[in-house]
Amino acid sequence: MIRQTPTGVELDIRVIPRARETRIAGERGDALLVRISAPPVDDAANSRLVDYFSRLTDRPRSAIRIVSGTRGRTKRLAIDGIGIDSMRELIRGALPR
Repeated sequence: MIRQTPTGVELDIRVIPRARETRIAGERGDALLVRISAPPVDDAANSRLVDYFSRLTDRPRSAIRIVSGTRGRTKRLAIDGIGIDSMRELIRGALPR
């Protein structure tokens, strides 16, 4: 689900568009489940996903990119400038209680 890369981390994500709010909702299979409050139209859900992880990690949008899955619900997200342990802590803190 989370892999260290030379520049940061990569996350396997399963997206559920048109949710009430954008948030991490747990895990599904080997992927992080993220509910997105935007429809999967005109890249709106992808943009909202990048915005969410930009705020969560306190990184600029330019440090976050969708490596694969731009047109599907299963995506791989790369985040530069963060370590795997820090990313795990941020995800744990964002999980619903």
